[in-house]
Amino acid sequence: MAGVLSGFFIVWAVIGLGYLVGRTGVLGADAQQVLSRLAFYVGSPPLLFTTLAQADVRHVFSAPLLVAAGSAWLTMLAYGLLSRFVLARDASTVVMGAQAAGQVNAANLGIPIALFVLGDASRVAPVMLFQLALNTPLYLTVMDTLTGGHRPTVGSVLRGIGSNPLIVGSALGIMSSTTGLTPPDLVMEPVRIVAGAAVPAMLIAFGISLVGTRPLSVRGARADTLLATGAKVVLHPLLALVLARVLGLEGSALYAAVVMGSLPTAQNLYVAAVRYDRATTVCRDTVLLTTVTSVLSMTVVAVFLS
Repeated sequence: MAGVLSGFFIVWAVIGLGYLVGRTGVLGADAQQVLSRLAFYVGSPPLLFTTLAQADVRHVFSAPLLVAAGSAWLTMLAYGLLSRFVLARDASTVVMGAQAAGQVNAANLGIPIALFVLGDASRVAPVMLFQLALNTPLYLTVMDTLTGGHRPTVGSVLRGIGSNPLIVGSALGIMSSTTGLTPPDLVMEPVRIVAGAAVPAMLIAFGISLVGTRPLSVRGARADTLLATGAKVVLHPLLALVLARVLGLEGSALYAAVVMGSLPTAQNLYVAAVRYDRATTVCRDTVLLTTVTSVLSMTVVAVFLS
């Protein structure tokens, strides 16, 4: 338990540093965007490659992947039913709100939590593969259809998946683990150095994003936000626990699956909400509220399962 709490302390200490950086403005107005892009496009792909290249790929394409997909989609379904039939929201608003309830911050917080709390960065791989390769293309296709935008083709969806740097890094790592082929140390050493920049950049950028946010300031979106927050913080981890038990996960595998389900809402969801002009306030506020409250839920998970 002490090791788990130490892991949380490390993560939130660096996030706190990011918050101070944002408050002082020492890195300028574009610091969050630059650091986020550095982590996403430059640091994360080699980090995922080096992690998965040394991992047992059977743990990626197995029960944890089913838990990640099942718990997320069941959470989204529960939110969607309440949003549609109780709050009477339109279909596109329901879809974006459901994503806020079930889509986790697998990159900016998932990788650091997996590394420092779970002790294995590959634990986040099943969640990332589900979200990036399956869930994201699916919900974007639905939103394009509902909002009357350009309807994507199978080819455009596949190109989007194949051009995502996180998917590319993960795929190369899985290929290396499966075949046993890895580049020589002369090549791998700079890859490892660049990979080391991913986690600090993620956490500092995340801390900067917390500056100046005021959740629940828009009255018309409060019910949606609170519903999405409750689904994300309470329902999603519970469903992950139930599914993991049903699928026979035990010990560290069970703990990892539930912790991944306890992660807060993905930050990049707000970008999609702005693009479609649907549930922007709900997505923004849910990101902030779940970022704060998920610390408590993950701590509870750690007390009982670590």
